[in-house]
Amino acid sequence: MPRTTPAPRTHVQTTGTVLMIRPAAFRSNPQTAGSNAFQRTPGLVPPSLEQAAAESEFDGLVAALRDAGVEVIVEADLLEPATPDAVFPNNWVSFHDNGIVVLYPMMAPNRRRERRVDVVERVAREHGFRINEVVDLSFHEAEGRFLESTGSMVLDRVNRIAYACLSPRTDLDVLAEFAQRMDYEPLAFAASDGAGVPVYHTNVMMSVGERFAVICAEAIDDPVQRTAVTGKLVATGHEVVEIDREQMASFAGNMLALSPPGRRQLLAMSARARASLRPEQLEALDRHADIVAAPIDGIESSAGGSVRCMLAELHLPRAS
Repeated sequence: MPRTTPAPRTHVQTTGTVLMIRPAAFRSNPQTAGSNAFQRTPGLVPPSLEQAAAESEFDGLVAALRDAGVEVIVEADLLEPATPDAVFPNNWVSFHDNGIVVLYPMMAPNRRRERRVDVVERVAREHGFRINEVVDLSFHEAEGRFLESTGSMVLDRVNRIAYACLSPRTDLDVLAEFAQRMDYEPLAFAASDGAGVPVYHTNVMMSVGERFAVICAEAIDDPVQRTAVTGKLVATGHEVVEIDREQMASFAGNMLALSPPGRRQLLAMSARARASLRPEQLEALDRHADIVAAPIDGIESSAGGSVRCMLAELHLPRAS
């Protein structure tokens, strides 16, 4: 299959603009619990309490990011149809610097309702971005094959590498199609938590910034694959900061580097993730970015996702 559009000659890894979806029907999703070991068992907490906590934590994260200079575009979730994981838009869409928007196949049927063309259109129309093309990969859902955007993939946008740990939510063939269309080299591997359960999304175990990368390398059981991944990170000029499985369980891998205009690079993460990091890890990260951390314990515990999952990076070109 030919590439969709020739890639620009130069790329940037980080952006200062993100899309976030304010939740309207947040709760622990019973349709995702089977593949997400980070998630609380559905029904243990009343949905009304989960929603109230998620609203407060969402607003706190938005405020922290804006205070740090990040442009945050907030769209409202819809009450109907109910989408309990709508707070995680980075799983259904990605925005690229050649003006391409990609829509993705989602494993849980109730998560497929999160894909909203109206949101994509408003991003362009009301915030001055240019969209050249929309690539829709969601047809793979009918075949039982999934790729949940920058949850399934951690993108090195500069070196054109798509890191992906394979799981029920991350299909190798769909990964290959994305890579061919968007001019990326796929680097797939297997990863598991301490109980041997496959890591459901790559972005809970690793993050790639401009000159650093955070990774739970010990989760990659195969030593050949582990060396291939860490070696590629080093070869592309990244200082590798390793975390362990316990820190991964505290969402220390689920962080995102951002570059607000006129400021030092930021690293967004949850308060739980930051508290899990050791002094030498914090020192290494501080060489590259200022940490912005917000408490989102309710979202993390109920839904099994953290700050990076809540941020859809906007790399689209600005309209002329």
